[in-house]
Amino acid sequence: MAFLFILPTWPVDVWTAAMKKVAPGLDVRVWPDGMGNVADIEYCAAWLPPPGVVKSLPNLKVIMSLGAGVDAILKDPTLPDNIPIVRVNEPDLTGRMTEYIVLHVLMHHRQQRRIDENQKKKLWDSFPTHAAKDLSVGIMGLGVMGADSAVKLRDIGFRVAGWSRSRKHIPGVESFAGAAEFDAFLARTDVLVSLLPATPDTDGIINRDTIRKLSRKGPFGAPFIINAGRGRQQVADDILAALDAGELHGATLDVFVPEPLPPDSPLWSHPKVTVTPHCAADSDPETICAYVASNIARHQRGEMLENLVDRTRGY
Repeated sequence: MAFLFILPTWPVDVWTAAMKKVAPGLDVRVWPDGMGNVADIEYCAAWLPPPGVVKSLPNLKVIMSLGAGVDAILKDPTLPDNIPIVRVNEPDLTGRMTEYIVLHVLMHHRQQRRIDENQKKKLWDSFPTHAAKDLSVGIMGLGVMGADSAVKLRDIGFRVAGWSRSRKHIPGVESFAGAAEFDAFLARTDVLVSLLPATPDTDGIINRDTIRKLSRKGPFGAPFIINAGRGRQQVADDILAALDAGELHGATLDVFVPEPLPPDSPLWSHPKVTVTPHCAADSDPETICAYVASNIARHQRGEMLENLVDRTRGY
């Protein structure tokens, strides 16, 4: 039995070393030059696999995603439809995402960008601030990451709600579900956070129409958006137009189409946009490899795989 990494855009040597460290008895191979006899390969971990590579593995039993999302794998049009796909759901990854969301909600709430600009100008500007309870945060996507972020923000004192496909029950977090409740969710939200999976239903969801439905009752008179989900979910031109029209007060964007964000993108230089390089929840190789190895062991023992993907939903 062998395990294969298919990582055309990642530092595969780092991941190979991590896997060999956490699973020293595992036969670890690498696409494209270190595959050996493909008939030996029963498990693979992939990110943006080139079309036809996964299909070429005749005895493959499980496909592993090295991130919380699986859209990078589902892009392969030749992907066999009879092989289970599992995604990472690991506390380290969740914790990193929560840190990012809390950081940027607080940055907007405490007006840190204004403070940074004042420091550059040597301007002592003791402006009024607001309590966390005065700001309503709305999280789109209440999966493991969204739920954890919601709880942490709730505990700080923000008024938190979540919107998801099906209703979730988190103490102290208002729940909205489905298309019928989307507008009501937006109307109470001063800071919109997207942690949605990448699916056709969520493509372009952060658009001008969505932005215009957000609350104008918060302390800043206009809302903020934070997108750490997928770049496909935001319409960049709509965000820029809304910022320039005063319909948005600010934005933090961690994900884009394409990536890396091109140097000529106006998002880089817009004074109300914070750009981060898809780093909200970096995958730590050793931690993620340990999770992958544990799922392989579960499968070999005949146990259920953890975090099995529903291909019809895309997550």
